[in-house]
Amino acid sequence: MTLLFLIVSFAASIIGSICGIGGGVLMKPLLDSFQVMSVASISFLSGCTVLTMSVISVVKNKRNGQIRMDYRISTPLALGAAAGGVCGKYMFQWISRQAAENVVGCVQAVCLMLVTAAALLYTVNRKKIRTLHMTNAALCAAIGLLLGIMSSFLGIGGGPINLVVLYYFFSMETKTAAVNSLYIIMFSQAASLLNTLCTGTVPEFEVLSLGVMVLGGVLGGMLGSRINKTIRDRTVEKLFILIMLVIVGINIYNIIQFL
Repeated sequence: MTLLFLIVSFAASIIGSICGIGGGVLMKPLLDSFQVMSVASISFLSGCTVLTMSVISVVKNKRNGQIRMDYRISTPLALGAAAGGVCGKYMFQWISRQAAENVVGCVQAVCLMLVTAAALLYTVNRKKIRTLHMTNAALCAAIGLLLGIMSSFLGIGGGPINLVVLYYFFSMETKTAAVNSLYIIMFSQAASLLNTLCTGTVPEFEVLSLGVMVLGGVLGGMLGSRINKTIRDRTVEKLFILIMLVIVGINIYNIIQFL
């Protein structure tokens, strides 16, 4: 069990760091498919791991200075995502009280599958779609709010939808969008975790499982950041498309399992 947590968190964090999708979008459905613990516990552990990975990746990028972020856009997005992270956590807790665990898991799997499929369609047709160049801070914060709600509710950190939003609304290149996505994820997951701790709604889990997953997140984030510097935008985009196909497949399997 411990080895499974380490492998999944490490591999997902490498991919998440390279593509800017946080890793949780792969980690959460994978662990759900093994049914090793409750949906709430997996969401919490995944969120903690993604937070660790995103902090490592953002710090490493800031140090090497290879990709510069426009903080006039990124900071309102991140602050909005922080507020959304809290809202999304409340939504998850409310639904968890109203429905059985398998229903909650099924709802998460369906939402994640639809979001990922939509992101895949956009990415494949990206060159045909005219993009925007938004700079208004209030609109950036509103977009960040929606991203934070979605990522926190699904327990995935960020996911493909972050990149699609950054592509379309801000005309970012692939690797630039990846770094900005991780910056947003860092804020939303930090806010979500603080809310969980302050409200005393931490689900049951083994401390060893958390430690192993966080370790995987640290190592994966460091390796993923290093790989990201050495590959081209086109390679990152191809990996992103492949991972989205895998995620859709895993979530279809999970929906069947939960039903």
